[in-house]
Amino acid sequence: MSNKTQLSSDERQRFQDQYAEIAVLAGGLAHEIKNPLSTIGLNVQLMAEDIQDDMPRAGRMRRRVDTIQRECQHLDDILNEFVQFARAGELELVESDLNALVQDFLEFFEAEAKDANIELSQHQDPNLPKVRVDHLLIRQVWMNLARNAIQAMPDGGVLEVLTRSEDENVLVDIIDNGRGMDERTRERMFQAFFSTKASGSGLGLPTVRKIIESHQGTITCESEVGRGTRFTISLPAVGVE
Repeated sequence: MSNKTQLSSDERQRFQDQYAEIAVLAGGLAHEIKNPLSTIGLNVQLMAEDIQDDMPRAGRMRRRVDTIQRECQHLDDILNEFVQFARAGELELVESDLNALVQDFLEFFEAEAKDANIELSQHQDPNLPKVRVDHLLIRQVWMNLARNAIQAMPDGGVLEVLTRSEDENVLVDIIDNGRGMDERTRERMFQAFFSTKASGSGLGLPTVRKIIESHQGTITCESEVGRGTRFTISLPAVGVE
């Protein structure tokens, strides 16, 4: 039997209620911020259209307006990712073939990988047990991890996805041969708002972990600078108590 502690139905319901409350608060907060942000963005756009080439310091004015527009878009992106993070615990679980979900995602992601000169490689265990997952949230996990891998391989590389079973769990390994991470980054990468990218929100990997943990699963990472990164996701197989 697995050594992983299972939550009781009452505990799961309590966590779900807490997630739902946080999601409502996050949605309300995002709405209150998005309204004035949209107004700011619209007025900045109107200002950009009013700038004439023969105006004094027109070039400087355009650069400043462009900066404001970029920052408005950055704030909007952060708000969207924050809402996703807050809602990551809301599940609609369906008994599923994880191999099929991975295959479907990789087919969808193939064009984006090709544009980034990334080769996709997959190795699936044909006898993989079923799992109960939320299809949209699990797809968000694959997307976040795959895009992180692309960013770690700016000159191209290989992204491998492996499925396997171990004890009473179904495992997915997502492996890249990119830049890798140092120990400090590995220790903090799941902290909300921590990012090594100037334009990053720092919510991508925390959202991934929250989704996996809400499925009663785990996510671990092995990485070495200059040699790449392996994320391993473990989900309980159907029937595990």
